[in-house]
Amino acid sequence: MATPDYVLKLREKIGNDELFMPGVTAVVIRDVPEGAPITAVPEVLLVKRADNEQWTPITGIVDPGEEPHLAAVREVKEETGLDVQVEALLGVGAAGPVTYPNGDQARYMDTAMRCSLAGDDTPRVADDENLEVGWFSIMQMPPMSPRFRLVIGDAVAQLRRPEGFKPRMGFQKRDRQR
Repeated sequence: MATPDYVLKLREKIGNDELFMPGVTAVVIRDVPEGAPITAVPEVLLVKRADNEQWTPITGIVDPGEEPHLAAVREVKEETGLDVQVEALLGVGAAGPVTYPNGDQARYMDTAMRCSLAGDDTPRVADDENLEVGWFSIMQMPPMSPRFRLVIGDAVAQLRRPEGFKPRMGFQKRDRQR
């Protein structure tokens, strides 16, 4: 699904002015199977966005009244055709500003979550928001925003050591709490 109807209605009133919205980032990790070589590493599901041709985890806008974890599951299904379940909260923080090719400006309060597969692991481009989709070794990811590299690293850290993981408060370097 492209831009939600409620956002389109708001845009009719405010034009391209900055809009603050709730967002989600779903970091889908495919762990190393048992018995794999010791050098094997987890893989992450990434999409190549149609609007800016950047590789990212699955992201989206939370609909009014929708819970963020359900938005993450919905976005993964809409964009890749895969069924996932949310396993852990990775963090919450501000993202943006973003200016889209049509001139729309936005900022997001993003909730990042680690997800695991709940079925088939063969993704497909399932909407017009993306050009490509695929699994990437966390050691050989395509170039992407530092924020997305950060949350992917957090997802793997949380997967490996859940007892010691603390969700991140803020995704920007200057906003990190020590």
